[in-house]
Amino acid sequence: MSDEKSINPITKQVLELGPTVLFFLIYLKIKEDTFVIAGIEYSGFIIAALVFVPILLFAMGVLWHLTGKLSRMQVFTAFMVIFFGGLTAWFNDERFFKMKTTIVYGLFAALLGIGLLRGQSYLAYVMNEMMPMKDEGWMILTRRLCAAFALLAIANEVVWRTMSTDAWVKIETFGFPVALMAFLMWQFTALQSYLITDETEGDA
Repeated sequence: MSDEKSINPITKQVLELGPTVLFFLIYLKIKEDTFVIAGIEYSGFIIAALVFVPILLFAMGVLWHLTGKLSRMQVFTAFMVIFFGGLTAWFNDERFFKMKTTIVYGLFAALLGIGLLRGQSYLAYVMNEMMPMKDEGWMILTRRLCAAFALLAIANEVVWRTMSTDAWVKIETFGFPVALMAFLMWQFTALQSYLITDETEGDA
């Protein structure tokens, strides 16, 4: 029996997406400013990145309190934000926070790829209860999502190395998530024939 509690879907979305939107709004407000802390100058971007850490942790704490559960992906993302946020502040270098996205997407691609090499879908292990699907469907989706994460990792490297910080923040906040969401919706529609429903179980 699961200890997970039910939660209003809108509240859940606000807690999951709210911190990123707040980071974006804070960045827009202070991006042109310079802050002096303990005699060291920090750009508005770095301050926004640092403020993002407690906001994210607070939102995750509320989500855990309301649901009694956090996904492995949420815990991993929080760790990466804290770790690279700390490096960003310590070295006063915004590149660490920008590289975080590359590493997160790259690790997701690597983990899915390792599973594929072993003939397994780690994606099914995480999501099968939410969306029952035949093994063949999970393998197809895993291959495609592995490629998508790899492309997003490469895209992030291209964006932050060749474009302005302002452009990166906008693409990181909206571009990558929207692209990933659109890709997943397309895949779930394309793989409908592999979904396991009451009818397919009855035909088996």
